Amino acid sequence: MAKDDSLRQRKTPHQRDAHGATGAGVKPFKFDQAAMLKKLITISITFAFVRFVLIPFLMGPKDYDRFVGKDAITGKAVYMVPCSKDYESEEFEECKPKECRRVVRDDLVSLSDAQHLLGVAKRGLSLGGSLGGASILDIHSGALSMGEKFVNIYKLLESMEEEIFSAEDFEVYRRVKGQIHNAIAEEFGIPKDKLYLTKPTFFSRMNMTPPKTIHDEYWHPHVDKETYGSFHYTSLLYLTTYQQDFDGGRFVFIDKKSNKTVEPRIGRVSFFTSGSENVHFVERLKDGTRYAITISFSCNPEHAIADPTLK
Repeated sequence: MAKDDSLRQRKTPHQRDAHGATGAGVKPFKFDQAAMLKKLITISITFAFVRFVLIPFLMGPKDYDRFVGKDAITGKAVYMVPCSKDYESEEFEECKPKECRRVVRDDLVSLSDAQHLLGVAKRGLSLGGSLGGASILDIHSGALSMGEKFVNIYKLLESMEEEIFSAEDFEVYRRVKGQIHNAIAEEFGIPKDKLYLTKPTFFSRMNMTPPKTIHDEYWHPHVDKETYGSFHYTSLLYLTTYQQDFDGGRFVFIDKKSNKTVEPRIGRVSFFTSGSENVHFVERLKDGTRYAITISFSCNPEHAIADPTLK
């Protein structure tokens, strides 16, 4: 009988009573603070290595090849790249890329129109802004960065009983969008009526405010077609100039042998196919404030959006 009792007392650490206490003869679990601290330090070091060493290494060499510098160019600069397989299973034969490239033009948008749109961006973004260093304004949907979220700028203006946009603002915007639309259609041999403005199309402002969320960390490599889904062709109109209004902030294409940079210049338009043949990022800002507009196009009519109008 005593033998049976002793057997019943040999409980494992997982055998507990109704109150969670360990059975008789079993030592209670002790929290090993030193071991846990060691694990946390190891995890932190691994995370720091991946984020600050491995990712920058995979992004390519620190010495970039300049594709287009900040000085004005005559005509256009073109860099051909082999198309990825991102488009193979898609329809839209008249529109989807058959040759992939990057194009930069300084002769497409007038300086006065670029300056006008810079004013639109500054006025709109002055009403909001993210907690970090990257903010957007979409005058199509009305989305405006505000702290950690977005608000509708048109509803905000209505509540404030203010008008900061004019009919001319939208007229200039539509004219510039049309010029870029025409240029992309011509460059890639696409019927214009098969190429559709799509979302998101937005003004962006980057400054030196430290990032608060991952969305403020604009310097991570990405592919527009994967990030946004609807994109087939991406364009950027720069509204400020590298090493004049800001430092850092170059646009960087990631290639196998080297990274190729576009140095922003007010009025400069850069456009390219949106697939994984054009992985890119924006260099982290070192000083100043950088403004630009992203204007995107899709081959899919289901993703088309209308031109914005004064609300």
